[in-house]
Amino acid sequence: METVKNRRSIRKYADRTVDDNLLNRLLEVSERTQTMGNLQLYSVVVTRSAEMKERLAPAHFNQPMVRQAPVVLTVCADFNRTVKWAEQRKAQPGYDNFLSFMNAATDALLYTQTFCNLAEAEGLGVCYLGTTLYQPLQIIDILKLPRLVMPVATLTVGWPDEHPEQTDRLPLKAMVHDETYCDYTPEAIDGYFGPKEQLPVNKRFVEINRKETLAQIFTDIRYTKKDNEAMSTGMLDALKRQGFLD
Repeated sequence: METVKNRRSIRKYADRTVDDNLLNRLLEVSERTQTMGNLQLYSVVVTRSAEMKERLAPAHFNQPMVRQAPVVLTVCADFNRTVKWAEQRKAQPGYDNFLSFMNAATDALLYTQTFCNLAEAEGLGVCYLGTTLYQPLQIIDILKLPRLVMPVATLTVGWPDEHPEQTDRLPLKAMVHDETYCDYTPEAIDGYFGPKEQLPVNKRFVEINRKETLAQIFTDIRYTKKDNEAMSTGMLDALKRQGFLD
């Protein structure tokens, strides 16, 4: 529990390799995570070569840790393996649909989180890249992902060369609802987000970006409507190409 409680996203890594035996052990133990129907609807592409990291970097907006980390893991929702097994065993699979993608994506993300917890317990540093879903077609082409395989998460992995401050979290009561969902009143929003907004780092963030509120940083700069719509189109195109949507 303490490992998770004290976790930090690590973006700078020591010039030290991650041993294959350690990595494979972590990947193997992570297979014990929950999975739908015991099908393990995920695959992991391990990237170690500088050449491949260089090719992947633009798909992640050239974040420096993609090139610098000893290992980059791309975790994919994968129904390709299950379909081929079914077809070779005289079964008729029906997994070329959005529900199947959601099931496989859930499996893949559960696996990803389990790996993160195990890796950090070993002293490794990990950074989860949400950019995987922003330009998935690039990743699909670079990693040669076949039909019914869709990238959903990327991790940079290595031995930490930094000890950053922990980022803030909302209080537990902001997320937990007893029995039924209790919608948020203006007073509740003020109570939950007020302390976050008063943190010096966030106040400074608002100031240097010449905004009035922290919320405007997220809506006007970081995750804009225009970008969200454009990247949604790209994701839908990728799901169609990979066979999860008509």
